[in-house]
Formats: sequence, structure tokens, C-alpha cells
Amino acid sequence: MHKKAVVLYSGGLDSTTCLAIAKADGFAPYALSFAYGQRHAVELEKARDYAPRIGAEAHRVVEIDLRQFGGSALTTELEVPKNQLTEGVIPVTYVPARNTIFLSFALGWAEVLGAHDIYIGVNALDYSGYPDCRPEFISAFENLANLATRAGVEGDSPYTIHTPLIQLSKAEIIRTGLDLGVDYRLTHSCYDPNPAGVSCGRCDSCLLRLKGFSEAGIDDPVEYETRGAK
Repeated sequence: MHKKAVVLYSGGLDSTTCLAIAKADGFAPYALSFAYGQRHAVELEKARDYAPRIGAEAHRVVEIDLRQFGGSALTTELEVPKNQLTEGVIPVTYVPARNTIFLSFALGWAEVLGAHDIYIGVNALDYSGYPDCRPEFISAFENLANLATRAGVEGDSPYTIHTPLIQLSKAEIIRTGLDLGVDYRLTHSCYDPNPAGVSCGRCDSCLLRLKGFSEAGIDDPVEYETRGAK
């Protein structure tokens, strides 16, 4: 019987690859997604469709409304930056404390499941500069998990937060996923798709994804309004 692991799963490129890695590592993955008031539901629709196909034992979608707080272009009407990769500053697409919130829910589900492993697809190389994607944050949360839960205090197996993508380039992530059979046609990364769900090709997330596929020497199979800054 495979050990259980909770995988934070948005339906995007990184989290889908992370789910495939968890399964390849020998875990039974329990996928956890969030409807948090984000600008669109395209990614969630992809997650609902692909989770059982990629091998999730179960898939839960938790509803929380971070629009009540705002503070991000993903949860307000702020304009999503286009045509340039943000460097040196935390961009307006950062959602305050999002990974802290998501990992807290994952920790709660893991404790109920009797799982001691949580996977999150954060990346510290080809990423948008979010503070909650750094190794220091993950280490701090892992320490919290083992202090703040009954299972962490009374159990004989500590919680581990797995970050298999954290030191990989986007191209390396894509190659890893392809080696594990990930179908990237069934993922979505764009922050600001059109009403038909077609990726813009110009936001940070699209530019990083397109850069990764280009560096991997592979055509990105998803549809774009335009491919790259213009």
C-alpha cells in the first residue's frame, strides 16, 4: 500500500509536474486545489479534468474568497502586467500569504489522512519573485507543521514539505514532466486569459512558460493569443 501525500495542485504546469513526481516517488497523491477568488477558473477546470487522469487518489477544491482582502492583480481589478518579466521587485500578481494559506489547508488534510508528506511546486529559479516560493519559507513552514499539529507532536514520523522543482529551471521542469508522461496540453498557466480561456502569451506566467518550452526545444502545445512580448 502506497503512503499518502497531499499535493497542492492548481492545474498549472508546475503543480501538475509536481503531482506526477509525487506519484513517481511512490506516493498515493491526494490533490488539493483552491477557488480563492482568482481572476478566472480556467486553471481549476483543467485541474478537475486532469487530476484523475494523472493518478490522483482524490481531488478536493477548497473555496476561500481572498477577494475580501484584495492586494493582488489576481484577486482585484488591477491590471496584470504584460510584455515584460518582472525582476528585482515583488510583482502585483503576488497574492498576500497565498502559499502560507494553501499549505495550512494541505497540512490540515494531511493530518486527517494520516499523511506526513506534502508536495508543493514552488520554484526559486524561473519564477516571478514571490517571497513564499523561497527555500527559507518552506523550511520555516515545515518546522511550523511539526510544532502546530497533534500528529507532529505525538507522532513518530515528522512532516516533510517536498519541493522537487525548487532548484530546476522551467525547461528542466518541462523535461521532467514529459519523462513522467505529463500531457501539458491539459495544463494552464496564464494569469489573464481571454473569455474563451485562451492564454494571453504576454503575462509573467506565460512568458516564463514559453521561455521554458523554448529552452527545452519543445513546442508548447497550448493555444496563445500571441507568443511572447510584442
